[in-house]
Order: sequence, then C-alpha cells, then structure tokens
Amino acid sequence: MSGANLFEQQRTNRRRSAVLVAIFLLFFAWIGFGGDYILYLSTMPAAAPAARGGSRTPYHHTFPWFGLGTTLLGIGMAWYGWRNGAKQVLWASGAWELVQASKPDEQQLVNVVEEMAIASGIPKPKVWIVPDKDPNAFATGTDERHAHIAVTEGLLTTLNRDELQAVIGHELAHIKNYDVKLMTLLAALVGVLALISEGTWRFLGRGGGRVAGRSSGGGRKGGGGLVVVLLVLWLISVLLAPIVSRLLALAVSRKREFLADASSAQFTRNPAALAAALRKIEDAAAPTAAIHRGCAHLCIADPLGRRINARQGFVADVFGTHPPMAVRIARLKAMAYQYEKTGVMPGTA
Repeated sequence: MSGANLFEQQRTNRRRSAVLVAIFLLFFAWIGFGGDYILYLSTMPAAAPAARGGSRTPYHHTFPWFGLGTTLLGIGMAWYGWRNGAKQVLWASGAWELVQASKPDEQQLVNVVEEMAIASGIPKPKVWIVPDKDPNAFATGTDERHAHIAVTEGLLTTLNRDELQAVIGHELAHIKNYDVKLMTLLAALVGVLALISEGTWRFLGRGGGRVAGRSSGGGRKGGGGLVVVLLVLWLISVLLAPIVSRLLALAVSRKREFLADASSAQFTRNPAALAAALRKIEDAAAPTAAIHRGCAHLCIADPLGRRINARQGFVADVFGTHPPMAVRIARLKAMAYQYEKTGVMPGTA
C-alpha cells in the first residue's frame, strides 16, 4: 500500500464509489433530459403561425418524454441487475453451491471461509464451486449479508491451505470494501447505457436524423448554431457511452485489486501466502473457460489470460481488468519482508 494506512484507503474507496455512481447518474441524466432539451430547441417554431382552416400547428417538444422514459428504463434495469446480477454471474459460470461438504478439500474450503469471515468481521458468504480445472476465484453480491464466494475446482487442487486462506481473504476483502456492491451496480448501469445507445442509433437510422436537419435550418436568430453544437455533443456522448462506461468500470476494478491484496494480508498476517498463490495461479497454463468476459473483472486473476494485464501504463490502466501479476506479487513480498522484520503489517500502523 506504499505506506498508506489501509483503513483510510478503505474509507477513501467508499467515498470514491459514491462519486463514481453519481458521475454515472449525471451522465445518464444528460443522455435522457439533454436529448429532450435538444428536441425542445430544434422544434421551437420561429413564429407562432396563424390558425387557418385545417392547417396543423408544427409539433413543439415541451414535455420530457425521452428523459422520463430513459430514467424509468434505467431504474428498472439497474434494479433488476442489482437484484439478479449475482445469480446471473454464478449461473453463467456453471457454479454449484457447496451446502454440505462431501470431500476433504470441500470441507477445508468451508472451514477456511468460516475462519476468514471471522477475521474480516463480516457474515460468512455462501460458497460455490465452479467446475473448471484452472485455478481462479471471484466474489459477487450486493452487500455483506448477500454475498457469494466462488472458487474453481482447480484452485482447490492447486493451492495448499495457507494459500487458499489468502485467496479467500482477498475475495472477502472485495466484499468488505464494497467492491462487489459497486461493480454489480456499475455492470447494471453500463448495460443500461449500452441499450440506450443502441436504441438511439436505430432511431437515427430510421429517420430520426431529420430532427438534426431541422435544427440547422433558419427561422431562429442564433438558436440553430446552439442546437447543432448540443446535438453533436449529445450524439458523441451516446456513441461513446457504452465504451467509456465499460472502460471506467474496468479501471475501477484494476485499482481495487491492490487494496484487496493488502486487506488479505491484514486478515491472514501472511502476505507471502497470497504471493505464492498468485504465482501458482499465474503459472497455470489454460484460461478459466467457465468464466466469461463479462465476469472477468470479478476474478482474482484474469480468466481470459490477456496480455494487456501483464503491462503497466495508461493503456493497460484503461483496457486491463487486473494489475500486472508480477507487480502484485512484488508488493506482497515486500509486505512479508517488512512484517518479518518489524512485526507490524505495512499500511495498518
């Protein structure tokens, strides 16, 4: 943690979560009500025409139908994603719930989860096993009382008890630090923005662009230019909304892995065990086939094995789901060295 106090980092993490959600909601409002305002300006008549016989008054958009519609759609989809996101992630990975252990490694997993739940100070989450030989793990859920931890069969056969304990501590840290709560909500908001973007472009493709043509026409002194500028900004926003929001979610996920690593070291007092576990996970030959792209950011290691996650720098921060494994391992080894020398876990003093 570079000497930073771990608990202050956790508090900062929560504040940034609230700010991030607020940014998403403000952007969402701009997409909805901004579109209404553009329609309001673009359909404003130059002068009120005199009613003659059967002539019809041109349509003037005054009620924010689009903003209200997209808001209700967003609330509905976000609520559905929030309530069912964890179930969908577990279902998509083919995970099955470990209710009653029938094998020694399953009983060890149950024992470790119970121990680490006590160490982290949160209720014991439900435990799931993913039928995949590649070692990996992830946490999902909406809060501490509605959380799930899933590990692959390969993780149980690859790691020893201390290493398994460290990985479970990492996943419990994601729950305790509100990471799973934030990522579940972000996933829902990203999905809403993607749907709105697709619907908008379909509307424009079916003749909605005529509104843009009217917006640049004469009849209003100085208003046409403003409408064109707003319309261009709005269209760019709609076009880039799914891309930017998805990249933002990935960047958030990448930065929080370091905090979860440090929190695991705090819970177990054994950062070397997590370093050893990450090395074994990194050295596994095959990707985690059971975990799909949409859930990659939830895992302790990238299940797709993408090279971008082995790099550092701006591009990797934008497009990667995880920080470089070598950097994570080096930080944990440094923590282990300092803890061995001083008896104090770095970042918690």
